[in-house]
Amino acid sequence: MKTEEIRDLSVTELETKLEELRIELFNLRFQKAKNLLDRPDRIRIVRRDIARIITIIKEKELKA
Repeated sequence: MKTEEIRDLSVTELETKLEELRIELFNLRFQKAKNLLDRPDRIRIVRRDIARIITIIKEKELKA
């Protein structure tokens, strides 16, 4: 997900997306533990998206 796309979302949408990504990361970790993960780079991508969303939420809170 691009940073510009994330910035266009509202805080409630960002929190929803954050929860979805955390669930996806949880499931990816289980797949990795069972050696069922077909795209190991997906974990890194999801972690970075989570960090982006958290950063943008904090930026929006500071502006308000």
